[in-house]
Amino acid sequence: MANLSSSAIDEFKALTRGQVVLPGDPTFDEARSIWNGMIDRRPAIIVRCAGTADVRRAVNFARDNKLLLAVRGGGHNIAGSAVCDDGMVIDLSQMKSARIDPVARRAYVEPGCLLRDFDHEAQAFGLATPLGINSTTGVAGLTLGGGFGWISRRFGMTVDNLISADVVTANGELIRCNADSHEDLFWAIRGGGGNFGVVTMFEFKLHEVGPEVYGGLVVLPMDQARDALVKYRTAFETWPDELTVWAVARFAPPLPFLPAEVHGKPIIAFAVCYTGPVANGPAVVDEVRKFGTPYGEHLGPMPFTAWQQAFDPLLTPGARNYWKSHNLATLDDGLIDAFVDAIANLPSPQCEIFFGAIGGQTMRAAPDATAYSNRDAKYVMNVHGRWTEAADDERCIAWSRAFFDASAPFALGSVYVNFMTEEESARVGAAYGPNYERLVAVKDRYDPQNLFRHNQNIKPSAMA
Repeated sequence: MANLSSSAIDEFKALTRGQVVLPGDPTFDEARSIWNGMIDRRPAIIVRCAGTADVRRAVNFARDNKLLLAVRGGGHNIAGSAVCDDGMVIDLSQMKSARIDPVARRAYVEPGCLLRDFDHEAQAFGLATPLGINSTTGVAGLTLGGGFGWISRRFGMTVDNLISADVVTANGELIRCNADSHEDLFWAIRGGGGNFGVVTMFEFKLHEVGPEVYGGLVVLPMDQARDALVKYRTAFETWPDELTVWAVARFAPPLPFLPAEVHGKPIIAFAVCYTGPVANGPAVVDEVRKFGTPYGEHLGPMPFTAWQQAFDPLLTPGARNYWKSHNLATLDDGLIDAFVDAIANLPSPQCEIFFGAIGGQTMRAAPDATAYSNRDAKYVMNVHGRWTEAADDERCIAWSRAFFDASAPFALGSVYVNFMTEEESARVGAAYGPNYERLVAVKDRYDPQNLFRHNQNIKPSAMA
């Protein structure tokens, strides 16, 4: 174990309202497990915080004992930043309150909430804010990296809807930051990741969405992908902000609306979410249906919460995951060719590549409005390597890297920080672009000793 005496641990446990989990405890293996099955780390101590007082005490204990510190919200980060070896994990998963003020249209959300927890409370009032596409993702990590999802074209990035936050900084101080107080910290946490402290409360702006939306899937044979993506690229330029369409290619899962003989074949699917009047949905999405001759489709009105959870069965925890990502301004013909070639060589039934069309409101803020700076990205491309057995690691990782390299000439050079793997620290500057030096200045003020470094790290000046 890290240099911790049993008496120090006992004293810390006695002063903690939540649960302290140590190696050898019955719940230790469960407590150190996260979404990405490739991450296998053994912390010295896990603190399942019950509230802000526990968070402050844990931060002080880690700092005073010179422990490597990891912070866990939903445990969904691809790089495994939620858990560390031989250090402390501040586990926020028990802090799951989500309070909705339907009159002011505000949500007050603790950092252990998952997207589905937030949606459950907000949709009771027909309200939402832009979040991700997998309901088991943690709200905290998604937000701190920027955050986008099905309604971002209409309402912006998640951080564009953050009103305030309570942050425990490296000295154990609790700070409420917003546009009028500690503005530098508020700017930095809107995209700068967990580099500046532990957020114990988020205040979000809410919007009228649902409770029903119009959406679903249109699934085409892979041999129609080139033509379909060209049509998709063209149509995207004229779509209203209320319409979001993502393209994903993979082996067809056993969806009930697809003929059995299609299951397991390479397909390209267009995932559609329209948040305008449901009655207008069929006419608005009809263009997508004409991208090709579908194997099958499933379109219609559905609860917004159902669409938010629609891809959960393909993103269950415990599989081995390796991602590579680029931001894109368009879908170049050369990129489409490389994409088709990559799908012809899928290394596992679960691997996929998607183009997430954002644009719309996400591009209307200035690059320096928030720490998230990638306001020129119309699409986020992610190579989602996913498989089950460790024996397939080399093959699946090589496939992911090969398409990443082949697509690089057609990319903007920037990257969405939440899609970066643990080996990509050299891309941190590319993630923040012109905002990086300003982030360093905020880091110097709030965490000059780099206590919060188990992440896509923004190093303070003294350690650069």
